[in-house]
Amino acid sequence: MMTTRSDAILSRRTLLGGGLAALGVLAVGRPSFAAALAKAPFRLGLQSYSLRGYKEGGKSSFEKALGVANGLGVHYLEAYPGHIPTTEDAGAIAHAKDMLKKADAEVVGYGVVHFKKGDPANRKTFEFAKAMGIEYISADPDPDSFDELDRLTEEFKIGVGIHNHGPGHRYDLIDVVAKAIKGHSELIGCCIDCGHFLRSKEDPVRAAEVFGKRVFGVHLKDVKDAKTFTVLGKGDLNYPGLFKVLKADDYRGLVALEYEENESNPADDIRVCLEEAYKALEAL
Repeated sequence: MMTTRSDAILSRRTLLGGGLAALGVLAVGRPSFAAALAKAPFRLGLQSYSLRGYKEGGKSSFEKALGVANGLGVHYLEAYPGHIPTTEDAGAIAHAKDMLKKADAEVVGYGVVHFKKGDPANRKTFEFAKAMGIEYISADPDPDSFDELDRLTEEFKIGVGIHNHGPGHRYDLIDVVAKAIKGHSELIGCCIDCGHFLRSKEDPVRAAEVFGKRVFGVHLKDVKDAKTFTVLGKGDLNYPGLFKVLKADDYRGLVALEYEENESNPADDIRVCLEEAYKALEAL
């Protein structure tokens, strides 16, 4: 019998009311948002790629990114490998966890990761995710790697969400992703990148409806006219509708805002995006 998403990782998806309250107050200074977040069925956070422009010594600095996230009141992250490289080094893992603890943050997801058939790095990625306490991996797996991913997801009880990446990508369309995961472990599903689905002229709300319990991660990203990335609420994303579908499906994972513009100093734009998301949560 295959393990379902809720059976495998529901225990790690308990919302912390106090933390969410702090998130609402710090980010926008309005207690009503804190109340909306406290009753929200899923966690709202950030894909750390959004903060890649904060650098130290010419390299993207996870410590600086965490400082910005903390200032925005963000407590939940999907980390990209440029901030936390996959490693077997117990000391490096402990250091990353220590930084997260000091920033009052949790890494819920990780990616985007490329899986290849027979690659020893596949298992190492899952071992790293387990050591970090990560719930899901957003991924761009080779089509012939799925049988191995079936075994790894079931062994580690960590979900894999196939990440769509815009027009021309091998997983650019909803039905293409649905076909790819058919017949595989229930712990293999989709990480819905809203912006890239919009760029592919696909509806992210439909994606949430199609994948249901097999949604592992959401990249909240807005696009106008299938080509221009913009702040949330200025594009074509029906995020209130998306939130309603996620709630109806009892999604308890992470909705990670991903903002790709204004790389060197995106904090103010991210704050605007978060406020728009909070308003939609308040209306649920």
